[in-house]
Amino acid sequence: MKLYDTQVAPNPRRVRVFMAEKGIEIERVPVDLGKMEQKSAEFTALNPRQRTPVLELDDGTRLCESVAICRYLEAIHPEPNLFGRTPLEIGEIEMWNRRMELDLLATIAGAFRHLHPAMADMEVPQVKEWGERNKARIVGELTFLDQHLKGRDFIAAGRFTNADITGMIGIDFLRPTRVAIPDELVDLRRWHAAVSSRPSAKA
Repeated sequence: MKLYDTQVAPNPRRVRVFMAEKGIEIERVPVDLGKMEQKSAEFTALNPRQRTPVLELDDGTRLCESVAICRYLEAIHPEPNLFGRTPLEIGEIEMWNRRMELDLLATIAGAFRHLHPAMADMEVPQVKEWGERNKARIVGELTFLDQHLKGRDFIAAGRFTNADITGMIGIDFLRPTRVAIPDELVDLRRWHAAVSSRPSAKA
């Protein structure tokens, strides 16, 4: 297998952290988004959406979305479990992973992609108003997560799961948006410090 990967992008990092939690090693092929390598004919043949990550299996089959890749890896490496064992765990983890992905990470990414000068060549056209609207929503999403984390060490199922991976990476992606975590969100800060101290967070 090969993982087409971008070091600085959040979605490929989700896969790397997932792999690190499971102790999985896969050959990685770097794709430099700054050099527009994702727009090349070679990479477009791998993924017509021109995005990383892409997992290429030994038979040439390709999986092109981070959650799909992680689902596949969980199926062939079921432990440690990160997507749930019981029906309730599976539903709870899926619910919170969707919230972390669609409400938190996507909101932060919307602000970054439409406001940061470095994204001008990739996000065509940049819509400043959309970026500002997303930026204004970020603190609300952080507050929602902080409230959920009161009395909890993890986002879902009482243990570290894929929801924590997505949430952590969303929080880490705040840096280029120049939005700080408000000081009063102590439970969010506590949780983020704990999950960031895991060895997998360095992936």
